[in-house]
Amino acid sequence: MSRSRRSRVVTVMEREIKLGLVARIKTGDSAAFEIVYEAFRACLFSFLVRLSRRRDVAEDLLEETWLRFVARARDLSADTCLAAWLYTVARNQHASWCRNRALHEERISDLTPSWPALAPGETPFEAASRTETERRLERALACLTLRDREVLLLVAVEDLTPSEAASSLGLTPEALRKRLQRARERLAIEMAEEEAPPQAKAG
Repeated sequence: MSRSRRSRVVTVMEREIKLGLVARIKTGDSAAFEIVYEAFRACLFSFLVRLSRRRDVAEDLLEETWLRFVARARDLSADTCLAAWLYTVARNQHASWCRNRALHEERISDLTPSWPALAPGETPFEAASRTETERRLERALACLTLRDREVLLLVAVEDLTPSEAASSLGLTPEALRKRLQRARERLAIEMAEEEAPPQAKAG
């Protein structure tokens, strides 16, 4: 069997497994809820930490995300993509938090960054933030607008497919592609600023 054919077979199998999991969730199967929780807890927390730049806020938003998942489980469509659905809810929770504090999204990048001090081993994000390059990347990400940051996080960090990310952001695939391209360009500019010598930044 060719590699591409094997890949298609694996994709079909994974889809069947995911659809079976959705069916179990709709019936209130507690074991199915536990599987989803363990699969997405760490990555959703990392996503919310990077959006809000506050660990306490991310914890609250994550809890709200799971509460909504449980409350709406029986109403899920049989073909629901759990990843896209959960990231959509998490993103909406963050947007509500921003609105409640009268923070317009274009002002988010003007706030003083307050990245949380995370304990080693708590999330994949923590384990990945050890080198100076990675620290520069985090600082550059923090300088982006929320629009740019969230699309980069969903696609480049959380590894959602373009269609899943587009669904989470309420965009068409073409609109997502354009936003992602602009976000990558702006991140590259911020990274160049981070890497510039102090004299160059001052001048």
